[in-house]
Amino acid sequence: MAKGDDTVKRLSGADVSLIVTTYNWPEALKAVLDSIHAQTILPREVVVADDGSGEETRALVERERAVFPCELVHVWHPDEGYQVARIRNRAAQRASGDYLVFIDGDCLLRPDFLRRHVDLARPRRFVAGNRVLLTPGFTETALNGDDDVTRWSPFDFSRGDVNRRWSLVRLPMGGLRYVLPWRWKGVITCNMALYHADFTAANGFEEQFEGWGYEDSDLAVRLHHLGVRRTSGRFAVTVLHLWHRSNKSSLEKSNWARLQETINSDRVRAIRGIDQIETG
Repeated sequence: MAKGDDTVKRLSGADVSLIVTTYNWPEALKAVLDSIHAQTILPREVVVADDGSGEETRALVERERAVFPCELVHVWHPDEGYQVARIRNRAAQRASGDYLVFIDGDCLLRPDFLRRHVDLARPRRFVAGNRVLLTPGFTETALNGDDDVTRWSPFDFSRGDVNRRWSLVRLPMGGLRYVLPWRWKGVITCNMALYHADFTAANGFEEQFEGWGYEDSDLAVRLHHLGVRRTSGRFAVTVLHLWHRSNKSSLEKSNWARLQETINSDRVRAIRGIDQIETG
């Protein structure tokens, strides 16, 4: 048995809550929901974590709910700037699955994405997936609906379509996924999964991270302090990331400093996390 293969009950799609973060890009969210609809196994529920979008996004979720193949939940808060840590915590609080898979509302999923995440799930481990970036021109192709690019093989893409198309190749990797050296770099919440209990033990995302950057890295470091180790999802659960302008902001430097504080500590729990969410 490969390192990390604990003898426990295997997950199924019914154990999974898929959390999709979005903000005011309903065309992309519709394409992402379509790619979820086409999964070879379905999650228990999809929770749209909406960081303050307008009426068009709310109406889209309502329309999709009527035809969606599993429960579709819309968790929203007012637009107070880039607050993805906060809205992800609220979505996770609403989620009822034992296992959480986080993606962004601009990341298209290939049909076996969820099945492969379920196959990679292990107790006391989190899965760090990766992405390929679509070019601006090819993003238009992906959104126009004429061809389902989520079903393309890596060799159907040209160099002008994506970066690092070799990342779309399927490789088993075996036990290597569990023994690669620890690092927080490359952990991105547009493609990350972990047990709900471990997320709760870490008190979720640190909501002191506002604006773009490093809230996902901070969670990864705290999980490592907790003893929850990283599993590589490369060559298994790669997503297709639609092009958009950078979300970087003036707060990036302060977020970087906050991450360094976490790295240089043994802190496990977020200071302002899911335990601060008001209920009722």
